[in-house]
Amino acid sequence: MYHKSIISLFVLSLVLITLPLLGQNDEDARFIRSIHDHSLTDSKCYAWLTHLSEHIGGRLAGSPESEAAIRYTYEELLKIADTVYLQPCTVPYWSRGQKESVQIVNKAGQRQEIGGLALGNSISTGSAGIQGNIIEVHSLEEVRQLGKSNISGKIVFFNRPMDPTKIKTFQAYGGAGDQRVNGPAVAAEYGAIAAVVRSLTLQTDDVPHTGVTRYKEGIPKIPAIAISTMDADLLSTLLSEGQSPQIFIRTDCKMIDPDKASYNVIAEIRGSQFPEEIILVGGHLDSWDVGGGAHDDGAGCVHSMQVLETLRTLQYKPKRTLRCVLFMNEENGLGGGRAYAEASNQAGEYHMAAIESDAGGFTPRGFSFDGLEENFVHLFRQVVAWEPLLDTYMLDLDKGGSGADINPLKSQGGLLVGLRPDSQRYFDFHHTANDRIDAVNKRELQLGAAAMTSLVYLLDHYGLNQH
Repeated sequence: MYHKSIISLFVLSLVLITLPLLGQNDEDARFIRSIHDHSLTDSKCYAWLTHLSEHIGGRLAGSPESEAAIRYTYEELLKIADTVYLQPCTVPYWSRGQKESVQIVNKAGQRQEIGGLALGNSISTGSAGIQGNIIEVHSLEEVRQLGKSNISGKIVFFNRPMDPTKIKTFQAYGGAGDQRVNGPAVAAEYGAIAAVVRSLTLQTDDVPHTGVTRYKEGIPKIPAIAISTMDADLLSTLLSEGQSPQIFIRTDCKMIDPDKASYNVIAEIRGSQFPEEIILVGGHLDSWDVGGGAHDDGAGCVHSMQVLETLRTLQYKPKRTLRCVLFMNEENGLGGGRAYAEASNQAGEYHMAAIESDAGGFTPRGFSFDGLEENFVHLFRQVVAWEPLLDTYMLDLDKGGSGADINPLKSQGGLLVGLRPDSQRYFDFHHTANDRIDAVNKRELQLGAAAMTSLVYLLDHYGLNQH
């Protein structure tokens, strides 16, 4: 009898402890449901993205289009935030100029025009163009091994494909990206006159992908272009068959202003209880010039704007300060991210969490989390407790990277978070002329905004205990 009483008391105590939590979870579930209902029926993110992509277009930092995007998003954020302001930053202004010409030239002098895009920050070939013999390589190390005797005076063709066996396509991108970012500089170090890079995509198609390249201090700069995967395969086949084609390149690109003034766009809803604790949501407002920057990264910008609009419409009063930051110059310099972190650190701010969306407007699959080694496990354990609330929306919580613009905030000791949409088709559009609004599914975009808003709600409502 005594034993049964002890068990009954234990069960009763569990019930008394659990009931408030169940009630709390029910309340959270209802509010997260309302977030999704609003996002899927009455959100503004798709209309915002349509304007950015189709009415403004490619928004490379320093360009007139980037300035138009700053004005547009500033005006839209005034409608939904307590405070909106522009934060100065310094950016490079690179211009593509006239359309590139890239030709494969056979031994008889016959020319075949193929598609190509100058890489961001590349120098021009000059109006006469450059023509030369090609040497195909598959790594930067191969260039070094070949040495000046084999590389000097030639056009280096970097042709390592993204690895299709990688399920996480960003890993495949990271595994091949050094060719584009650093390959031309390494080729120049060994005397190459130009560099041609296979586009970074898992598709086999005729669409070239641009992207940034970086030169080395003290090494002469050479022109650098990307060609499509189909054209890369064609060029490689011709070389392997011993046909010894040459390639002709003419580009008109140049750096117009290496130190141009620009701005991050920042909007806030001030917290009612803990205003010194900041929850940031953001994306980068700049994009490459050849498309509309819809997935990269207009989607991240409108996701972040929608977080504020949804919570304001649902009359949610945040405990902590919610800050939307549209960063400038992620694509070819990170001027906006660095300026933001520097100003924040100087002001002694604390970002309890910073969430970046820079992986497209596809169906959200979850979030990846990062932070300082000494407190990350403790913070992440608290977030994982919310997984049952997010599982309904098929959102997973994992350890991993966050984003280039928020990474400098890591030293503040909060959580850094990356929205992780389905990535299988992202690199079909990334840095291409096809990155326009018709590549974005409205519902998938809205679900991404709802996912970010849901996590922001939980972070704000419960906070994160540092110890």
